[in-house]
Amino acid sequence: MNLTWTDDERRFRDEVRTFVQTHLPSDIRDKSLRQQRLEKDDYLRWHHLLNEHGWGAPTWPKEHGGTGWNPLQRLIFEVESFRAGAPRMLPFGLTMLGPVLMKFGSAEQQARLLPRIIRLDDWWCQGYSEPGSGSDLASLSTKAVKDGDDYVVDGQKTWTTLAHYADWIFCLVRTDPDAKPQRGISLLLIDMRSPGVTVRPIRTLDGGHDVNEVWLDNVRVPVGNLVGEENAGWTYAKYLLGHERTGIAGLGHCRRELDAIQALLAGSADDGAPLAQDPRWRDRVSRLEIDILALEMLLLRVAAESDGSPGPETSMLKIRGSEIQQDLAMLRMELAGPDAWPYDPAWLEADTDADVPGPDGAARTSAAYVDMRKTSIYGGTTEVQKNIIARMLLGG
Repeated sequence: MNLTWTDDERRFRDEVRTFVQTHLPSDIRDKSLRQQRLEKDDYLRWHHLLNEHGWGAPTWPKEHGGTGWNPLQRLIFEVESFRAGAPRMLPFGLTMLGPVLMKFGSAEQQARLLPRIIRLDDWWCQGYSEPGSGSDLASLSTKAVKDGDDYVVDGQKTWTTLAHYADWIFCLVRTDPDAKPQRGISLLLIDMRSPGVTVRPIRTLDGGHDVNEVWLDNVRVPVGNLVGEENAGWTYAKYLLGHERTGIAGLGHCRRELDAIQALLAGSADDGAPLAQDPRWRDRVSRLEIDILALEMLLLRVAAESDGSPGPETSMLKIRGSEIQQDLAMLRMELAGPDAWPYDPAWLEADTDADVPGPDGAARTSAAYVDMRKTSIYGGTTEVQKNIIARMLLGG
């Protein structure tokens, strides 16, 4: 792999860096860099600014309204955006459902839904996991029974990220209870405003509300909202998960956290000397920097060799990205030391009047640490990813 930047790549990096620094609202940037909660309006404002600039779908081909960027350009955009404090672009429509619709959706679905995803007219969420079907997703029990021109859906989804903001949910449902588990599943698009849809919050360890339970009680869904063929949803689910796991690698997040850690190292220890002079801290940070560089190279290799259909290699990205994000959160909390011990969920709110103990809001680092525990679970647990690698890459 050629690791030398071309002049065009440098110019593109400078273009992205300048745009983000110029257009990213300062209040959104400050929330991100201070590890505070982002609200729905923060995501919407940033996405709309990008879309006005023609960057509403950075991972999509031009024929579907995207930028047509190559893998390296996408990576540059992600890293520069995150480093500057920008929110992530919501993945549910852009990097999950969008690619599925491009490959398997009907012409009518593509024409109606893809432009709305680019403009963020619709906020999507993902209806995969259930209380008894997390790692064993094929055992899901939410059912859809055809009744005339509709499916009638009953069941429950859980850990549904940002469902309380969502307009629509793409949902795996069982349409043939007599078929083998993977063969009786379909993918339905369900309007969250439909009668019978109920969203209930799940509070996480940091006191936040990002995930939810979604109850579906006799919900009627038009047959036209079926993606692809009935009972072929497992194929679409795996295709979608490949795209999701590539994004979970979180390279931009890793780069931003590394920047923050290096800034903390420039501070002084009790003896007045910069922590960066301590060989133990330097060693740990250097090792993480090497890990992030290796993740970047792996991500570029997988993206460059992909034909648009992510394969089992994405499981490696998911594992390493999750582990590195957790390592970064751990190191940042250790650097905060005793200042990370106290915690109040109110400190994560941008409008709080409470004093946050410690330098640079160090008390918020414990919330980030416990929040990062979830990265090795969502999108497929680390154990599941290792099984995929063993079976599909190593022939185990």
